[in-house]
Amino acid sequence: MLSVSQRALQMPASPIRKLVPFAEQAARKGIHIHYLNIGQPDIKTPPAFLQAIKNAQLDVLAYSHSAGNYPFREKLAQYYQRLGLKVSPDEIIVTTGGSEAILFAMMTCLDAGDEVLIPEPCYANYLGFAAETGIQVKSIPSDIESGFALPDREAFEQAIGPRTRAVLICNPNNPTGHVYTLEELRVLEDFCRKHQLFLFSDEAYREFCYEGTHYSALSLSSIRDQVVLLDTISKRYSACGARIGALISHHPEVVASALKYAQARLSPPTLEQIGAAAALDLPPDYFQATRQEYKQRRDTLVKLLNEIPGVFCPMPQGAFYAMARLPVKDADSFCQWMLESFSYEGETVMMAPGAGFYATPGLGLQEVRIAYVLEETALIRAMHCLKIALEQYPDRCMP
Repeated sequence: MLSVSQRALQMPASPIRKLVPFAEQAARKGIHIHYLNIGQPDIKTPPAFLQAIKNAQLDVLAYSHSAGNYPFREKLAQYYQRLGLKVSPDEIIVTTGGSEAILFAMMTCLDAGDEVLIPEPCYANYLGFAAETGIQVKSIPSDIESGFALPDREAFEQAIGPRTRAVLICNPNNPTGHVYTLEELRVLEDFCRKHQLFLFSDEAYREFCYEGTHYSALSLSSIRDQVVLLDTISKRYSACGARIGALISHHPEVVASALKYAQARLSPPTLEQIGAAAALDLPPDYFQATRQEYKQRRDTLVKLLNEIPGVFCPMPQGAFYAMARLPVKDADSFCQWMLESFSYEGETVMMAPGAGFYATPGLGLQEVRIAYVLEETALIRAMHCLKIALEQYPDRCMP
């Protein structure tokens, strides 16, 4: 039998989705599953988004411009300008979701064999995209006890090598919910300036900060041309199925080179740009109610988690994820057991095992990522279910 490529063999499975077959089996048994494994918000997509698509007067659903239709890029530029970021439409490449923006950034700025420094735990697909492109990830561990704050400057200095070309952060962070302070961003600014590195900043959760202020990496003036901003409408407008993202850079060669990749895949989707353009017209206070809803869920979730004996969960400041340490030896096995062998009053919980968010083997074995994307009543039931599961789990271990 022919073998597949080494690239395919090295591609990591998604910790977010790899337990889906076990969830499907549980569902077939009639067990209700609280899906806390994936960042799929239950907040309704803005009606204006969907209505704009329904009202589109199109005789032909044609290709869009490879960089994204200009009127949509104009609206995106105005959105960033309202945030105090001086961005022009010509500095934007509209992508098929934020995932493609990350992939374009890697392929545009790094060659196979080059290295990117990433604080871990990190969004698991960063590791997948690196495997796709032949890029080497050098991870820099952060600590659950500190709430996953940015590792110190010395850790970055020790990690850099002759083929290091970029640093990649997510702010607010997926999976930890940490929001980088201005002081932390200044550390990265100085480090990237000193070593002439690109700074990739994934800011998909910008609107969801519950304490403090979100500072965009694009505001770091001394490395203006080294920052590549990665963005998406998926979480912002609860429109994950509308695959619209963006790559933004002040570096003209980065934009021109990314456009070549954009041309090779032809174009981002047309209808979704129409919907996203309508969403960009929503008033600034649109996010207030959503932000308050997520904050309430966060407070409830973290309180309930920390009340379970042996569980520790730091308070996330943004996004809608929390990383929790459980009193188990292997969270992978525990999460699978919850789907295969456990239910409480006909219910169970699906979570994402933490080890998949680390590049360093052996880290995150006791951790899980929980997405608080269900309404508060469901979260309370899910946490009670988790508490009972931990009491019954055969391989439970107290610290």
